[in-house]
Amino acid sequence: MTTRRLVLVVRADPVICGHSGEARNLAEAALDRGFDDVRIVTWPLDVLERSGLPLKPLDGVLPYSPGISVERPGPVGDYKVPDGRWLAGLTGRLVELFTDGVPTLAMSLYLTPHATAVTDAVRIARATGLPVKVTTIAEAVGSDVTNVVRAAVEADQFGAAAQVLATYLEHDVCLAVSAYTREVILAEAAELDARHGTRFTPQLAERVAISYPAIDTASYIVHDESATDRELVHRGLVRDGYVLFLSRLAQAKGVDDLIEAFCRSRAAAGLQLVVAGTGPQGPALHAQAAASSAADRIVFLDDVDDDEKVHLMAGCAAFALPSKPRPEFTETFGIALVEKMLAGGGPVITTATGGIGEAVGDHAVIVPAADPAALADALDQVLQLSPQDRAHREHAARDHARQFDRTVVLDAILDQVEALSRVRC
Repeated sequence: MTTRRLVLVVRADPVICGHSGEARNLAEAALDRGFDDVRIVTWPLDVLERSGLPLKPLDGVLPYSPGISVERPGPVGDYKVPDGRWLAGLTGRLVELFTDGVPTLAMSLYLTPHATAVTDAVRIARATGLPVKVTTIAEAVGSDVTNVVRAAVEADQFGAAAQVLATYLEHDVCLAVSAYTREVILAEAAELDARHGTRFTPQLAERVAISYPAIDTASYIVHDESATDRELVHRGLVRDGYVLFLSRLAQAKGVDDLIEAFCRSRAAAGLQLVVAGTGPQGPALHAQAAASSAADRIVFLDDVDDDEKVHLMAGCAAFALPSKPRPEFTETFGIALVEKMLAGGGPVITTATGGIGEAVGDHAVIVPAADPAALADALDQVLQLSPQDRAHREHAARDHARQFDRTVVLDAILDQVEALSRVRC
């Protein structure tokens, strides 16, 4: 039997990020589609811990199915190599995987530096003269554009911006996680072309396709309601007794606006606000909450694991993610919002920032970004819905969110790979 391999190069668990979860979902879906060797190649745990990235508790990370291997290559070289040692380890391991003759799909999520590792590994593998049967896929996510390409263009760092875009285009299949992400990529490429006479925009316009993040819809739709009740009791919460935020604690997520809005909301006066997540803005948010008029009703949870997340979502009276555009990050989809719509519970309140509209469709209450007064009004609105209205919204939102199922997303990617192979033949 011919082995089929999928290699995903990504910042994987325990990193708190929707695209880490997406990598897991693509890996699991690949098993369902007949891949018998699925590998996630990522960073050593000590590197992730030193990076400052928000991380889940290690004992709360769900296991992968048999058939999925997680590899964390160690560094190459010693202290005399000030940086790049871990990237060298990552690239080297990919070279080994690409030269054993096994037909392989290699997909990088986050272009920097994973796409570089993949393209370098392919080039090196081919230079060995050993059999190489690799098709490469690169998926651009939000931070690739806002934190790397846009920053490089704005700083007129031509070489850095060109490196990211050229490496992206070296892949066989180029994907963006939303139409918004694709638009931003083209806009930044056009700016680079205008300044320096490069020709990235027409190439990107022709080749970049949209592939929404892959989500394990079944794990959110089908959950044990009695387990939800037990989890809430464990946290000292009651069903429909709290407003929930669950994501990274960063300025772009708008938690500061939510705390202010929660204090203003009349309908939320008898409820708690649960802020679940970790991140760089954590200390400032704790201080803001402690000084607020609702200090005794705001709860921070920094140890929510994969299993508990669905129960917190299912039990909330409302879910708010009031994301706002920031120079360092703009929400390019909104995976947590889709997960919440699948889990049930109270209505979603969010903003029209970036690609959020593609995630929620018409199934969320949209407020202006950075507007605590409007956010307070939205809380008043959704917290006073009748049970019938709430149930109708819940079912409609879940139906909308089913389209992002991981198997559907992977099948669409495989269709693009198959179309490419037909063209090559």
